[in-house]
Amino acid sequence: MTSPGRTERLVLPGVLTAEQAARTVAGILATQRPDGAIPWFRGHHLDPWDHTEAAMALDAAGEHERAEAAYDWLVRHQNPDGSWYAAYADGDAEEPTDRGRETNFCAYLAVGVWHHFLSTGDETFLDRMWPAVRASIGFVLELQQPGGEIGWKREEDGTPVNEALLTGSSSIYQALRCALALAEQREEPQPDWELAAGRLGHAIRSHPERFLDKSRYSMDWYYPVLGGALRGERARDRIDADWERFVVPGLGVRCVLPNPWVTGGESAELALALWAMGESERAVQILKWIGHLRADDGLYWTGYVFDDDAIWPRERTSWTAGSLLLAVAALGGDEATTAVFGGERLPTGLDPDCCR
Repeated sequence: MTSPGRTERLVLPGVLTAEQAARTVAGILATQRPDGAIPWFRGHHLDPWDHTEAAMALDAAGEHERAEAAYDWLVRHQNPDGSWYAAYADGDAEEPTDRGRETNFCAYLAVGVWHHFLSTGDETFLDRMWPAVRASIGFVLELQQPGGEIGWKREEDGTPVNEALLTGSSSIYQALRCALALAEQREEPQPDWELAAGRLGHAIRSHPERFLDKSRYSMDWYYPVLGGALRGERARDRIDADWERFVVPGLGVRCVLPNPWVTGGESAELALALWAMGESERAVQILKWIGHLRADDGLYWTGYVFDDDAIWPRERTSWTAGSLLLAVAALGGDEATTAVFGGERLPTGLDPDCCR
């Protein structure tokens, strides 16, 4: 098991002790395959977004070599067009289980690579990852629409799905800003990315009508804050407006309305969004509430149906544990995690009005 000495940065009173954090990190490491892939759990599929989130948690815990192995897996499995498939079978990555290519899945590599670089200062890693980041952003921006939003996927046959998801586009906004930070670090300006980020941020902030209506899902509620498009009073107003709809006191955050189901991943991500907008006390409270989802092996059950007093589904996912560790790392002041999710020093892109 990971030494508690390596996870002291992940101690948060009432949420995790050093020993508990070490057990959670060990649970993610046990899920990771020798080739670097991190499936949801052993025997289940891998998707590139959740794989990256788990890798970021490993970096927050000081497990840099294992995080690097996860990013190397992505480089080895990147498609020629810069994308990844939406799902890969555990143990057989050459046979994807979903050959759609989702834009937010593909963009998220940039967030993970910037986080790893900030965690390690490893320029060699950055050089190795840069072509993959550049190709993935190129794939994503091919689906940017005239209004700035990003179409959410390409079908298996290459057909673009131009409808945009607010959650996905908000995640891509964070990824574009991290990609621009990587470009600045390499002194390779990407003006097209700057304009794309500016247009996307404007769409998220000012044009909800450009996105499919998924307002039943809590992710659509908090992701514009988590992805960094909303800050300050606008962020607080958005979170406060739907707090009572999605938050179940003492249990966590609903995944989707009206289902009586709270989920660990959404709860931890909301906590991270709350931290990013300066609401650390509320963030810690949410993380304390989801302690009831913690299992003996240090991983977390995906969710809990409170009307039935039942854990459901009966799975403990690497990404649920990863999201919790990242929230704790941000609250604890981990520099790489605060930089990536706080976003104060990330490039913001160009104002879309500047080029009219």
